[in-house]
Amino acid sequence: MSSSHDSADVAIAARGLTRRFGAVVAVDHLDLQVPRGRIQGFVGPNGSGKTTSIRMLCGLLTPSEGDATVLGLPVPARAEELRRRIGYMTQRFSLYEDLTVRENLDFVADIYGLARDARASRVGQLLDEYHLGDRAGQRAGTLSGGERQRLALAAALVHEPELLLLDEPTSAVDPQSRRDFWESLFRLLDRGTTILVSTHYMDEAERCHRLAILAEGVLVAEGAPRQLMADLDAAVVEVESEAIREAREVLRREASVLSVAQLGTRLHALVRRDVPEPARRLQGLLSEAGVDAVAALAPATLEDVFVAATRGRAP
Repeated sequence: MSSSHDSADVAIAARGLTRRFGAVVAVDHLDLQVPRGRIQGFVGPNGSGKTTSIRMLCGLLTPSEGDATVLGLPVPARAEELRRRIGYMTQRFSLYEDLTVRENLDFVADIYGLARDARASRVGQLLDEYHLGDRAGQRAGTLSGGERQRLALAAALVHEPELLLLDEPTSAVDPQSRRDFWESLFRLLDRGTTILVSTHYMDEAERCHRLAILAEGVLVAEGAPRQLMADLDAAVVEVESEAIREAREVLRREASVLSVAQLGTRLHALVRRDVPEPARRLQGLLSEAGVDAVAALAPATLEDVFVAATRGRAP
């Protein structure tokens, strides 16, 4: 897949990774390369193959086709050896709700074979770092969403993994907890941890070094967030109007408009790149329809990239 020198700098290398469940192709020939010490994002709608891809990469699912090497180890052949070098945080809270915070961390440390002295020290360190010290004796099932998230992350880090795999880790927490969580990830990055994270939040996706956008199991776009926005194969036109519903209907009937999204009193339209002067064209269409509106070109957002890559023409 690469030279031995290059492979030392690569945390994840997958080629043609495919997983079928009967007639359903959940992941379809995924090619992916993740450098060490970076945050790689997986973005895609529900059912796009993000979770299945992560489960194959950590050795929990056997690929139907293709191969992957994670931290230099082929998976799933050496998944047991790999398990001690990776941390995996699932989408759902997976710890024991009837155990206390400290008991959960002690249990996970025991699973990973930490010696008793090292275990006590590591658990204490994690309780401090993830602000769980005052919750150490509290049952996990009674924690808030943000506290559960911090506990799950702490548990995934008990054995100080080189690679952290996170499956939509912030889907059930408030915006402040999401922000705090990402600050934790950047601290881990500073220590050399490689992170692969799936998310459906565009503000989180923008924090990643690179993104892989999946749709129906297929990798439909990949690159650094800014580059993906710069390379968007569509013009972005914002339309402001008091008659927002009428303006939307006019634009949705136009063949050159790929999608229309409403943002308050504005519409965000993606227009085919081959349309000359797209803002003027939409302004003209609206005027002809008797809709008072102002149309102007706007910079692309990551959501525009996501919509263009995963949806194509709006229904």
